[in-house]
Amino acid sequence: MALNLARLHVLNPAADSPAEAEARAAARLRRTPRILVVDDENHVRSMIGSTLERQGYDVQLAASGHEALEILERNAFDLVLTDIVMQDGNGITLLDSIHAQQPQLPVVMVTAIHDIGVAIDSMRRGAYDYLLKPFEREHLVNTVQRALDHRQALQESHNYQQNLEQVVRARTEMLRQAMENLEHSYDVTLEALGDALDLKDSETEGHSKRVTAYTIALARAIGINPAQIKVIARGAFLHDIGKMAIPDEILRKAGKLALEEQELMREHCARGYNMLRKIPFLSESAEIVFSHQEHFDGSGYPRGVRGTEIPIGARIFAVADTLDAITSDRPYRKAGSYDAAREEILRCSGSQFDPGVVEAFLKVPNELWHELRSEITGQSRRLSTFDIAPVPPAS
Repeated sequence: MALNLARLHVLNPAADSPAEAEARAAARLRRTPRILVVDDENHVRSMIGSTLERQGYDVQLAASGHEALEILERNAFDLVLTDIVMQDGNGITLLDSIHAQQPQLPVVMVTAIHDIGVAIDSMRRGAYDYLLKPFEREHLVNTVQRALDHRQALQESHNYQQNLEQVVRARTEMLRQAMENLEHSYDVTLEALGDALDLKDSETEGHSKRVTAYTIALARAIGINPAQIKVIARGAFLHDIGKMAIPDEILRKAGKLALEEQELMREHCARGYNMLRKIPFLSESAEIVFSHQEHFDGSGYPRGVRGTEIPIGARIFAVADTLDAITSDRPYRKAGSYDAAREEILRCSGSQFDPGVVEAFLKVPNELWHELRSEITGQSRRLSTFDIAPVPPAS
């Protein structure tokens, strides 16, 4: 199954052509960095501003922390330089506000306090760097450039992460769709196997599809999760697959089977299990095939297991199988009613059937079983073997 590389390219925002990537890089280079300078001393503020403007930066000035916050609310900046000690409060408060609202916006602290503790405290609170007054213009320019480079690196990392997440989401979706298509192809293959079995055993024609639909509906009524229902459905549909290995003279014999023929017929559970267990996507379903003739009280075959030793899918199937057997025509008798099936299943609760499964079965109205049977026989619409049929809430 070939992946659509053209579609992947559309879904992958990082997969630009070299020309597009170069154009984006050039656009970033053309953008003039914006810097906010905050200081309550007019001459210091002006000196820093003019120095940075001569370097080609777009500079805006603020005389207080309060004014700086108002400007930051209205405008986007690439860097903030702020004095620590100002008349309306200290710059640490401004730093805390900026770091809380825009954690990727670098802040350089400017101070005349030659106290390493103050510098360390500001760095711990999120400052990128600090400058001690008086400072050389070259030192100011170099610090600003490092801070801007740091911001650009953070932004590029953030953009890369976003693009990577989009790529992963796109590829995950494509993988999901591919797996769904593959799973569908598996189920179509299984349906063909079921049809082949129906041709071999004409007495039970349509039985596999009906019992699968009944099993799905009953599993839903019990509250089995959808993923497990698919496993159970495949096991139900393939429960008799081992009969492909049973000789036709036994499988199609009109009269009663001899004892040795009965023993051979019983081998279909193990034969079906061995056919399916090595196929990875059918390994769980194979357990249902192996156990579909077991009885809740341990009187079934081929292993004679009992109770919860029998997989829940096989316990559900057992009720659905009996429902279809009683309500279907056979050469030796006419089909019974759904009420008759309910009475028989209730009678065998605790012996052949799991009482919990029987309780759930009795809460499902007969109309649902009739509707499912009609759909499968093609009177209204074709029901896909592995569709999960809706079940009304139990009253």
